[in-house]
Amino acid sequence: MSDELLFEVTDHVARVTLNRPKALNSISHELDVELARTWDTIDADPDIWVAVLRAVGEKAFCAGADISGGTEADASRLALGGGLTGIGGPLRVLKKPLIAAVQGYALGGGFELAMCADIIVAADNAKFGLPEVKAGIIGECGVMHRAIRQLPHHVALALVLTGERLPASDALSYGLVNEVVPYAELDEAAMRWAAKLTAASPLAQQAAKHAVLKGLQGSLEVALATKYEPIEAYANSDDVKEGRAAFTERRAPQWTGR
Repeated sequence: MSDELLFEVTDHVARVTLNRPKALNSISHELDVELARTWDTIDADPDIWVAVLRAVGEKAFCAGADISGGTEADASRLALGGGLTGIGGPLRVLKKPLIAAVQGYALGGGFELAMCADIIVAADNAKFGLPEVKAGIIGECGVMHRAIRQLPHHVALALVLTGERLPASDALSYGLVNEVVPYAELDEAAMRWAAKLTAASPLAQQAAKHAVLKGLQGSLEVALATKYEPIEAYANSDDVKEGRAAFTERRAPQWTGR
């Protein structure tokens, strides 16, 4: 793990930290590769139940791709964000719940990286934006397609077409983020959400996340008629047995994630 990406696990929560504050935590090819390896580790480790993505420095969560270095060949090997965004490579969906703790600028690919999370906690100084048109740049930009799905239609199009930034307070009112807190309380708020998540069965959460996202790919009728493999597998897990035992014995369940 390089100094540009910090990783630690405590109480079933993995904290993944972008550490390039001088570059506004923009994502270089090297950082992309590190992120991909980190998502592999998180998904493969049954003792990691939740991931929190955050960044060092008050000024920016992530300003998108770092276009100052690397080659076009480098950029083509992996989707931005270690695969999470699907920009420039195959889309990767993290199995575990992902919380994004966003402060300052979340621009372009950085905005999209935040939208890849399942829960977004924003500092009151956060600003979300799609600056491409102001720079005269446009391409197969996945962030537009996510924005139009996660924000009201006219709000998203206004962001796309003007390049203006959305402040945290407006992002909260539009349902883009789950909570807005002072910057000094951002990490505490993210960990509070992580604690809420680790109180539930991790396998049930993973099965639910898979089903919800898979179901969104088709009509409601198809979603209702589909059987989801992680849900089927969960029926035979230790966690489902523990949930039943805890209910019968009127005690808090002790999940193992197995």
